[in-house]
Amino acid sequence: MLSDFNFSSIRYSFKLLLNPRGCIPHLKVSDFNSLPIPLPSHIKGIVLDKDNCFAAPRELSVWPEYEEHFNRLKKYYSPKALLIVSNSAGSTVSDKNFELAKEVEKNTGVTVLRHNTKKPGCHEEVIDYFLKNKIIEHPSEIAVIGDRLLTDIVMARTMNSFGVWIENGVYKSNSIFSKIEYMLYKKFSGK
Repeated sequence: MLSDFNFSSIRYSFKLLLNPRGCIPHLKVSDFNSLPIPLPSHIKGIVLDKDNCFAAPRELSVWPEYEEHFNRLKKYYSPKALLIVSNSAGSTVSDKNFELAKEVEKNTGVTVLRHNTKKPGCHEEVIDYFLKNKIIEHPSEIAVIGDRLLTDIVMARTMNSFGVWIENGVYKSNSIFSKIEYMLYKKFSGK
C-alpha cells in the first residue's frame, strides 16, 4: 500500500551516504524495559516511537509486558515532556482523521504528534511541540526512542538530539530494512 511507503526515510537515507554515522544511536538498549529512567540529566523532552517499540505493530495500547515501565516513565517525566511520534497513529498519510492518534492518547495518557511527513522528516514539528510547551530550550535536550535506525535514530541525529535504539522490539523483525539497519550498525558503530 502506498500509504505505508516512507518517502521521507528514503530521502534521508541518501544523506547517510555522506554521513553513515547519522544512523548510529547514542545509546542502545535491548528492549523497552531496559530503557534507563531517568535518561541522562540534560534530557527534558522524550519522543517515543509506538510500533514495535512500546506497543506491538498496529496495536493502540502499551504491550502488557511494558506497562509497568511505561508508567514509571510517565511518573518521572511531566505529561508534556513525553510525545508519541508514530508513522501510523498521528501521521496524515496513515491516519487521516487522527482516529488512531486519539485512541493511542486515550490508552496511554500521552500526546500523539499530528504530523504531515513521516519520520524522520517531521523533526521540525517535534522541535516546535517541545519549544511551544516550554519543555526544551534546544533540540539537544530531546531523546528520541525507537526501534528503527533509519527513521527514529536518523531523526534524532538530524535534530542534534539524543538517539536511543530499542534493539529488540515487541517482535523481532526479519524485514530487509531491519537487516540493512543491523549491517549499518555493526559497520559504523565499532561494536
